[in-house]
Amino acid sequence: MRKLALSDEILLSVEKPARYIGGEVNMQVKNPKEMDIRFCMCFPDVYEIGMSHLGIQILYDILNRREDTYCERVYSPWVDLDKIMREKNIPLFALESQDPIKEFDFLGITLQYEMCYTNVLQILELSHIPIYAKDRTEEHPIVIGGGPCVYNPEPIADFFDFFYIGEGETVYNEILDAYKECKKAGKTRKEYLERVAQIEGMYVPAFYDVTYKEDNTIESIVKNNPNAPDRVKKQAEMNLSEAYYPTRPLVPFIKATQDRVVLEIQRGCIRGCRFCQAGMIYRPTRERSLDYLKKCAHEMLQSTGHEEISLSSLSSSDYSQLQDLVYFLIEEFGSKGVNISLPSLRIDAFSLDVMSKVQDIKKSSLTFAPEAGSQRLRDVINKGLTEEDILDGSWKAFQSGWNRVKLYFMMGLPSETEEDIEGIAVLSDKIARKYYEIPKEQRNGKVNIVTSTSFFVPKPFTPFQWARMDTAEEYLAKQHRLREKINEQLNRKSIKYNWHEAELSELEGVFARGDRRISKVIYDAYKAGCLYDSWSEFFHFDKWLKAFEENGIDYRFYTCRERDENEIFPWDMIDAGVTKKFLLREYKNAMASKVTLNCKQGCSGCGVKSFGGGVCFLTNTLEEVTNEG
Repeated sequence: MRKLALSDEILLSVEKPARYIGGEVNMQVKNPKEMDIRFCMCFPDVYEIGMSHLGIQILYDILNRREDTYCERVYSPWVDLDKIMREKNIPLFALESQDPIKEFDFLGITLQYEMCYTNVLQILELSHIPIYAKDRTEEHPIVIGGGPCVYNPEPIADFFDFFYIGEGETVYNEILDAYKECKKAGKTRKEYLERVAQIEGMYVPAFYDVTYKEDNTIESIVKNNPNAPDRVKKQAEMNLSEAYYPTRPLVPFIKATQDRVVLEIQRGCIRGCRFCQAGMIYRPTRERSLDYLKKCAHEMLQSTGHEEISLSSLSSSDYSQLQDLVYFLIEEFGSKGVNISLPSLRIDAFSLDVMSKVQDIKKSSLTFAPEAGSQRLRDVINKGLTEEDILDGSWKAFQSGWNRVKLYFMMGLPSETEEDIEGIAVLSDKIARKYYEIPKEQRNGKVNIVTSTSFFVPKPFTPFQWARMDTAEEYLAKQHRLREKINEQLNRKSIKYNWHEAELSELEGVFARGDRRISKVIYDAYKAGCLYDSWSEFFHFDKWLKAFEENGIDYRFYTCRERDENEIFPWDMIDAGVTKKFLLREYKNAMASKVTLNCKQGCSGCGVKSFGGGVCFLTNTLEEVTNEG
């Protein structure tokens, strides 16, 4: 029987002690003493969020298939346990064996959003691992970063030994095999990192030097070690139906954010929205086969006991066999009480038919993401959605019995005008008016429209990576104008308005496009008490402002400045597949309100055809765009 790292007294004194004891259904059990490699996978946020992340489940399964490796897990301790561990000097531990993380060979940290960066430092410090990579010795674990944030790893580069750029299915075995060889040969930490740098997709920050111009933009990024590549090419698993997939996923003891079976039906997105980083970095679009998904669904429901299955994709409606898959799931599992969740759907006749079969219409709401309030601005962002589409979808939904609609918009998009902002209120009202076109005796009570706005944050490897970002003050002024405009609408009482915090978005913008000089700010803010920054109750913008000031950095240099066409970006040593030439062409198309066809309608020559598969080779009718227009 395992001995828990925390005493009963401590466990009973903290909120949700099940976060820290392990032992969940489908947890891997191995003898650590018999393993050549011990790997701890970390999600730097609270357990309930980390347990909902599919990427960790996939890597957990991949690594534990190896007979020589034991992969375990750790999540950020909540603030109550964090305090106790510091007071009692208890080292952070893995859930499976309850052993200290400092005894492991690897600590792999997934970086899903920028506002988790102080939690990364918490993990390292509580593990008794030096926060800065340069201070680690042969006795410390190798610290790896992965996930979407590593497409600009520079703000946190000083804290990691190396970054895995891309999808984890491809070369993790090569990384671990190289470690075993180096360990057997008595190689040093640096010699192992030199070996890792030669594996495609691996970025070792210490092997690159960055210099800056007088205006604080980057002068050059030059490698200082011959083993490092000039550019690091992302990894993409091109055959998803033969790749690892966890059919026996971990089942938490307490309710997780997504307490269900997650079935990933495809990767990538054909749509080409110009603000969307995921839509660019996960190109090309690749599908899993229908037979493979049917098999996985059976095995996962049987091995977990979950009563809901969710189809995961950036744009589920674009999966070519969606109709066959959904009707199979309804027929196979609907009568057994299994709910089917269908996120990322366009609202059309098929979607409404399916949702009416798998949801309680009286309790559920439909979600639209117009993103912008005017057609002009939707064309700027290449949303591929017209007002007619939105109103027609709403009308069909209301006729089918729905009376609750959620609308998601962004404020601060490039070229946004006051008319675009007011258009959010007008469109919300138009949707409400559609509802009241239904005869009164056929309505399902009053209509409820929930309109939410987030603030646009330019991200690397998107056409808007050159764009200026609004200040918090500008955001708040726009927010105020939108509230006023909503109150002017005929159906204002049916429209509820929600908004995001402007200061949090500003900080996210700094981290998204920041360089290595930001790392000291992150360190100082963490030391000043910043932790769980994405949780509004723990966000202290004043402490962040002080950290920027003490380091002599104007944070708005990273947010409020439009980039020159030829500027060197902090992430330019990474090859994400989409070319800078394509992204710049798309930025110019955006400023001209010019729409680009989606990948199934015509190839826009983005560069990911070099991966040799996916939607790029789906049909011979694709005509590649080669002009600069």
